[in-house]
Amino acid sequence: MNISHTDILNFLKSNNISATSPMSPIDGKTQQLVYTEFAKDRQSAERDRKEQVRKEIHDSKVVMESKSIKEFKILSVKDEKKEEDKKEKETAKKVEPKKKLRKITLKELSPKKEKKTKKTIVKTDTSAAKRLKQTLAEIDTSRKKKSYKKPKKEVEVDATEGKKIIKLAEYASVDEIAKVLDVNSSEIIAKCLQMGYLATMNQRLEWEIIELIAGEYGCELEKFEEVIDDLFVTAHSDEELKNAVSRPPVVTIMGHVDHGKTSILDYIRETNVVAGESGGITQRIGAYQIDYNDNKITFLDTPGHEAFTSMRARGAKSTDIVILVVAADDSVMPQTIEAINHAKAAEVPIIVAINKVDKPDVDIDKVKRELSEKDVLVEDWGGKVQSINTSAKTGEGIEGLMEAVLLESEVLDLKANTEIPSKGIVIDSRLDKGLGPIATILVQKGTLKIGVPFICNNFPGKVRAIMNERNDRIQSASPADAVQVLGFDQVPQSGDIFAEVENESDLKKIANERQRIKREIEFSTVKKNTLDSISAQIKEGDINNLSIIIKADSDGSIEALGESLEKIKHDEVGVDIVHKGVGNVTESDVLLAEASNAVILGFNIQVPSNTRLQADQSNVEIRSYNIIYQAVEDMKLAVEGLLKPDLVEEVIGEAIVKEAFKIPKIGFIAGSQVESGTITKDSLVRLVREEEEIIKDGKILSLKRFKDDVSTVDTGLECGIAIEGIKKYLPGDKIIAYKINEIQRKLS
Repeated sequence: MNISHTDILNFLKSNNISATSPMSPIDGKTQQLVYTEFAKDRQSAERDRKEQVRKEIHDSKVVMESKSIKEFKILSVKDEKKEEDKKEKETAKKVEPKKKLRKITLKELSPKKEKKTKKTIVKTDTSAAKRLKQTLAEIDTSRKKKSYKKPKKEVEVDATEGKKIIKLAEYASVDEIAKVLDVNSSEIIAKCLQMGYLATMNQRLEWEIIELIAGEYGCELEKFEEVIDDLFVTAHSDEELKNAVSRPPVVTIMGHVDHGKTSILDYIRETNVVAGESGGITQRIGAYQIDYNDNKITFLDTPGHEAFTSMRARGAKSTDIVILVVAADDSVMPQTIEAINHAKAAEVPIIVAINKVDKPDVDIDKVKRELSEKDVLVEDWGGKVQSINTSAKTGEGIEGLMEAVLLESEVLDLKANTEIPSKGIVIDSRLDKGLGPIATILVQKGTLKIGVPFICNNFPGKVRAIMNERNDRIQSASPADAVQVLGFDQVPQSGDIFAEVENESDLKKIANERQRIKREIEFSTVKKNTLDSISAQIKEGDINNLSIIIKADSDGSIEALGESLEKIKHDEVGVDIVHKGVGNVTESDVLLAEASNAVILGFNIQVPSNTRLQADQSNVEIRSYNIIYQAVEDMKLAVEGLLKPDLVEEVIGEAIVKEAFKIPKIGFIAGSQVESGTITKDSLVRLVREEEEIIKDGKILSLKRFKDDVSTVDTGLECGIAIEGIKKYLPGDKIIAYKINEIQRKLS
């Protein structure tokens, strides 16, 4: 919206809406409130900006036209006559055709041959007439080409009495714009040059420039949604819902870290997932399906740690029901509030599971009261949200929780069409050493089968294998099934749409076109970002950044790590993520780290011995972690090490000048007595005379006791001190010795 964060935060505070920082989540109503408040400012600013650009274009046109006007000479009457005579002679020469003579024999003059000559004359005349018609036609067509565009525009404006509406894609090329506007590409390039923008025929332009070009031709623009984007729509259309059948619910378990989300799921699945997780915390979205009383339920287990905000948001968007786990002994915590906000933003019903009720001295009413303060009113308190008291250890309330899920799914009446091409969303992805790229797909419509071609984001693929959460190979997956899919060309990103393509020949065309457009858009944005970063560095001055290369086992872990590290900010130092990728650390990563002076951060991955050896030879540091908060804490300490330390002065001794004298080859010496502390030869000194500082940061050239050079003189002893740059000492002068200590600063 091009509005500062402070304006939005001040507006939210004036409306009693809690928002502590620009990263604070807000619900849909608050977002709409902000849009309506600042819409007028945005429209007026946009209008002023466009008007300014149009004015600049108009001024440049006027300058170009004024330059192109030819200078006219005032001629006399005689000169005018001469010019007219010249023109007449030139036109006469042009009009008079050259006469061609042909040979005539006596035989041709005979009466018999006259008919033949007439025929030949007719023949030549007809061929000349044809040639004449041809040239006239060419002249007519060339005239039409020249005057074709202008009358067309005039007709369109007069007939519609308004602007012609045309549709174009956001990043359309110059050639595409020219075809839609029915003009030559060179005209569009000329318009871009007038605006001060250098463009080529195949270059893609930004939407603002396309709007200005269309305005020049009296046209109004509308953004055109590409047909291939229909592939990535996961919602059911009205036609698809006609043949829809009921499907299992997708349930996401959310809540604060260590509140027992995975433990509840363990009890439901009768397994022990927690024991196999590093640090006892979930660090990726786990997808599982269970059968309860002949009803299938798909569970998504999300991390509760602060670093996994985007994972929780993605889990809430992909789900039908959210189980909010709140520990009875801990009550509502920051990630609990965040989970509530995510569920509200996705408009998903919530079921509250108050866990750890088996612990002594727990206050369940306190939990319900704090939830009501966050607009989550349970049924016991007159609300509509179901609340179940559970214990993951004893199993208390687990059956009631399952019944609540089934009841909520009946109310929602969940349906999906299984007879259409399958579509789904990538929940998580990783690079397996033996199997290659693997993605966990939540199927949202259609039936996914082995061998079908698909496109995910911009890359094509073919389903080679489908596995469930127990790594058992299965033949197909129905809507609401969470399965692992093999057959990707590259590791997809979490949140990407997975779409089956019926025609395999169209698949490569669609993928290549999307990849090309993405490359062109990325190229233009990279250019812009580098210029922005250069200007920012010029404004802010020298900034010490810690360059990091992130390699992890899954895309979700990379996303969480990246978000956590980007929060480590300071005015003087920061974190610069040079590269991030899924898989083990490779030799190319070491080369990149060496070139960019970066640290390689590995998460849940192995470092091959050859790569480790190359890193040691190149002095590149590789750090491996299994728990996310340990990695973030170490990187925070490393960034703190880049901060310039605070310099603190510490006085170590004072001496009083008793007498001044001169020694050959040394100079003036202050005969002094140490009053307190210690005077050392390597210390800095300050000379004070009658409360006035004579010299600061002085160096001791000579420190003697009697005739011997010494390094230190203690309290009460006499000594001779020679200070650099001082030629005169007076009795009563005070010499203060001190040293500068460096104290390491903290980010906080």
